[in-house]
Amino acid sequence: MTHHAPACRHPVGAVSWLESKHPPWDGVECPGPVRCTRPGRLGYPHPVRLWLTRALARIRQRVTWALPVELLLFVFVSSWLLMVWAEPPGAAVVRADAYWWWFAGTVTPAAAGPGDHYPTTTAGQFIGLYVIVGGIVTITMLFTRLARAIEKAKGLRMHGRAELHTTGHTAVLGYIPGRTERVIAELTAEEPHQIVLCAWEEQTEQHPLGHRDDTRFVRGNLTDEEVLGRAALDRATTVVVDPRDDDEALKVTVAAAYLAPEVHTVVALHDMAHARTVARVAPGARCVEWHSWRLLAAEARDPGMSGVLSGLLGAGQRGTYSVRVPASLAGRSYGHFQMALGRWNAATVLGLDTGAGVDLSPSWTTEVPRDAVLYYVARRRLSTADLERHVERADRALSFDDRELLRTPWRERDTDY
Repeated sequence: MTHHAPACRHPVGAVSWLESKHPPWDGVECPGPVRCTRPGRLGYPHPVRLWLTRALARIRQRVTWALPVELLLFVFVSSWLLMVWAEPPGAAVVRADAYWWWFAGTVTPAAAGPGDHYPTTTAGQFIGLYVIVGGIVTITMLFTRLARAIEKAKGLRMHGRAELHTTGHTAVLGYIPGRTERVIAELTAEEPHQIVLCAWEEQTEQHPLGHRDDTRFVRGNLTDEEVLGRAALDRATTVVVDPRDDDEALKVTVAAAYLAPEVHTVVALHDMAHARTVARVAPGARCVEWHSWRLLAAEARDPGMSGVLSGLLGAGQRGTYSVRVPASLAGRSYGHFQMALGRWNAATVLGLDTGAGVDLSPSWTTEVPRDAVLYYVARRRLSTADLERHVERADRALSFDDRELLRTPWRERDTDY
C-alpha cells in the first residue's frame, strides 16, 4: 500500500505562501514533512532576501518622529560608555562637561567642532567613527520623515482631503472647467483674496488650480457636513454656489445654509423661477442667472450688486437711457453734464461715448464733443431740449448760492420728472 504525503494546504501561487513554513519554491504543492532544498528558482525570492525585505518594511513603518531622537540618545549613551572604556583615566574627552560638546560637533555641524577634546587612542577613534555613522543615520531618518510629512501634506492638499484652517475666504461650491477659472479670476482681480474651491468627486480628481497660491481645494460630497466643514464654510465671508443644474443648486444651498446661515450666499440658477424655492430654505441667499458669470462674481464681491444691475436693466422707478449731445452744448466738460442732470433731474450720468467706445465714469474734466452720447440713469428719458434746459440751469447756478436758487420762480415752473 502506497502512502502519499499530505498535500500542502496552500495552493500554488497563492499569496499566503509567504506565511507558510514550506513555501512552494518549485511551483508544485509541497508536502508538509518535506523540506524544500532548491530556493530561489522559478522567480521566487531567496529566504534571506525575503527576511531583509520584511525587516526593512518594519523599520520603515516604525520611522516616526520619536525614532531619530531615540536613536540619537542610544548612540550618545553607548558611545560615552565605550569612550570611558577606551580612553585612559582622566581623559578630557570623557568628562561630562566636555563629551556632549564633542558629540554635538561630531554628529552635526551645529557646533564649531570638537576643539581640544578628542579621542587619543585607536579604539577611541573607532568609537568616533561609530558616532559619525550614527549621526548620519539619525539625520537621514529625520529628513526622510520630514520629506514624507511634506509629501503626505501635499498629496492631501492636491486631492482635496486636507482640513483647511482659513478664515475670511470665499468658498466656491462646484467646479466647471473654464467657467470656474474665470469666476475665480474675477473674484481676485482687484486685490489678493483667499479662495476655497470645492468640487464633487466625479468632477475632478486633483486640484485643478494647483498653480494658484491663493486657491485651496476640497473634494467630496458637497452636501456632506464633513466635507463643507473641511472647507471652513462657517468661517467664510462669501459662499458661491455654482452648480451643474438647479436641483444640485438647491441641495448644496440647503447644506451650506445649515452650516453657515449668516454667511453671504450667492446661488447661480439656470431658471430664475426657482429663486422662490431657494428663498424658502435660505432667505438671505442672492440668486443670479447661471449664464452671467460676471454677475455671479460681482454679487459675491459686492453684496447687493445683482439687485442694482437688475434694477438698471429691468422696469422700475428708474431706467437706463442715452441722449446725444447737440452742437449748442458741445465743448462742455463731463462734470458739467453730471452736475446739471444730477441737481435738476435727479439723474446720474454713467458714461460717455465719443465714437471710440463707451467710457464708464470718465474724469469730470473730460471734454464732451458734438454728437457724443451720454448714458444716464433717471426716472424718464430726456430729450435734447430737456438736456439743454438742465445745462442752462447749471450755468445760471454758477452765479447763485443754494438759498437764492430755492427762491427763483423758474425752479417750480420748469421742474418736470
